[in-house]
Amino acid sequence: MRADARKNRDHVLAVAGAAIAEQGVDVSLRDIARRADVGLATLLRHFPTREALLEALLHTSFEELTAKADALEKSGAPAEALVSWLRDCVGWTTEYRGVTVLMAAAIEDAESALHASCVTLRAAGARLLTRAQEAGAARRDMDGTDLFALVAGLAWLGDQPALAPRADHLFDVVASAILTSAPDLAVADGR
Repeated sequence: MRADARKNRDHVLAVAGAAIAEQGVDVSLRDIARRADVGLATLLRHFPTREALLEALLHTSFEELTAKADALEKSGAPAEALVSWLRDCVGWTTEYRGVTVLMAAAIEDAESALHASCVTLRAAGARLLTRAQEAGAARRDMDGTDLFALVAGLAWLGDQPALAPRADHLFDVVASAILTSAPDLAVADGR
């Protein structure tokens, strides 16, 4: 890609990130193009669909969360590793309002631009859950799909203005329900 095209693409991504954080994933592509001071055709040339735009925008975050899961899998107590990753994953998903709805749909749609990243992220969480289960630290009646659904549910709570003040408390409640012997979750999070 030419340097000017790369610069244009990166600018559109930066503007899209701010617009999605502010208005949610349903923000108009036309509005993103206007804010980026490019034509809609230019935006669509780089990102032919909303999901393609989101995949490009979220790709680095997906990779970071997957890498964090890999690092936690090799270090730390299994229960604390799982809770730490779960907290980071939920926190990240609340940065972009409405992204969990798209992620939940994308994981079931192999044609979605988000599918591969969502499957990889779910697998990373599933490995941490399995590790905690094998250590006897997490309930055995759930799997990575359940964990992914809980991330979506907890992130949804954070998106709701009336419920957002309770989101941290409810995260702790859910995390305690996952673990068979819950560590002090506030200590595990550094609070």
